[in-house]
Amino acid sequence: MSLDLFRLDGKVALVTGASRGLGAAMAMALAGAGAEVALHSSGKPPVQTADAIAKAGGSRTHPLTADLADRSSAERLVAGTLAAFGRLDILINNAGIIRRQPAVEHTDEYWDTVIEVNLSSVFRLSRAAGRHMLERNEGGRIINVASLLAFQGGVNVPGYAAAKGGVMQLTKALANEWAPHGINVNAIAPGYMETDNTSALRADETRRRQITERIPAGRWGAPGDLSGAAIFLSSAASDYVHGHVLVVDGGWMGR
Repeated sequence: MSLDLFRLDGKVALVTGASRGLGAAMAMALAGAGAEVALHSSGKPPVQTADAIAKAGGSRTHPLTADLADRSSAERLVAGTLAAFGRLDILINNAGIIRRQPAVEHTDEYWDTVIEVNLSSVFRLSRAAGRHMLERNEGGRIINVASLLAFQGGVNVPGYAAAKGGVMQLTKALANEWAPHGINVNAIAPGYMETDNTSALRADETRRRQITERIPAGRWGAPGDLSGAAIFLSSAASDYVHGHVLVVDGGWMGR
């Protein structure tokens, strides 16, 4: 098999939540494989990620900012990517938030915000990107970031678990519709990763130890551990992969 199958030269990607963590790592990986990348951030432009890509000799990038809780943001992000690059081949729905609170205390505001950002925006962005890909009729890739909590319930994160379960099912539903058109819709389910979303868990010495002891690989994941999965699902190497949820968890789910 030729390694050219994993190249992304001439492709354009939009990665949400690309300012740090998993999104930044996946954006850098795609750029390293040859893709031009629109980098989304909910706050300040993701300058650090863009600089890292430039220093590594990666392809052209373009910053985009938007609050994904705003229902108009999806269309604007896709339009911004098209204005900058003229096409969109790969969408990585990575951005997400988490709110930790026992279910009996979990407020409507927490629930609504998490569902809006982690699930509803994924649908809206996929819909906007899918519409463009269908009209262009050259196929495409949509990669959603799910979680181990798409399979397990977690503790004190009812909104997050519900949203990630929804992301997994949305991935399959869109794959069923769009696979005949050459649009591959898949998901990555990261395990326990060293990111901002897990800072509270990692700060709790007992919970961090308990989690680490249960991971067969013996360590928490780093953002770069998703790079290979992101490139695979974005490239021609995964042409016959549709509706799959690729678990990258150091062996957690196999325990």
